Amino acid sequence: MNPAPETKPSLYLFPVPLADGALTDVLPERNLHLIKQLRYFIVENVRSARRFLRKCSRDIDIDSITFFTLNEQTPPAEIPPMLLPMEQGNSIGVISEAGCPAIADPGADVVAIAQRKGYDVVPLVGPSSILMSLMGSGFNGQSFAFNGYLPIEKSARAQKLRDLEKRSARENQTQIFIETPYRNNKMIADIVAALSPQTLLCVAADITGERQSIITRSVREWSKISYSYDKIPAIFLICHA
Repeated sequence: MNPAPETKPSLYLFPVPLADGALTDVLPERNLHLIKQLRYFIVENVRSARRFLRKCSRDIDIDSITFFTLNEQTPPAEIPPMLLPMEQGNSIGVISEAGCPAIADPGADVVAIAQRKGYDVVPLVGPSSILMSLMGSGFNGQSFAFNGYLPIEKSARAQKLRDLEKRSARENQTQIFIETPYRNNKMIADIVAALSPQTLLCVAADITGERQSIITRSVREWSKISYSYDKIPAIFLICHA
């Protein structure tokens, strides 16, 4: 009998649910099967990663797992050693706080190193608030840009919003950005004050959660309706009409 072929180690990118609920509502069985086989994980937050793993399977021995922390405060020099287990033939999983790792996420840094070293990188299926909000907005899904957080200072924020509006008009490109949840209502007010009445704004909140709401209206319409997105995770999208 021929020996089984060697299995090449991979860097698996595991999406994490965006809201509470059954994992099988948003994650395929393959993810749960793979995650039970790994003993090394690169995570944004160890506490939330341990909680996620416990939810994936009660059979996972959390105490036998090695965690490496990769967040915005991680010094660049500490990232390459996180991949050392792969040199010994071990696959590694990457887990962010929520959503897809390496998308608006520090996990991208370790993926870049894995690519340079020639390791297999395996992105897995799961929820992305950025893509799901775009899907539900009705905006251009062939040309779009994610801009992260906008400036906090009022005049700088207003100027950035106007710049995004101009870019949307010039390139027919959807502009996507986020805000700290407790400032969501202020963000909408700032958008209404800065942009043209006919510009379209989509607010996508609590994606995949019980309070999910994806609403697209003109800036003029947003100025006339009541809303409350306080402390609810939300994505903002604008599109020049």
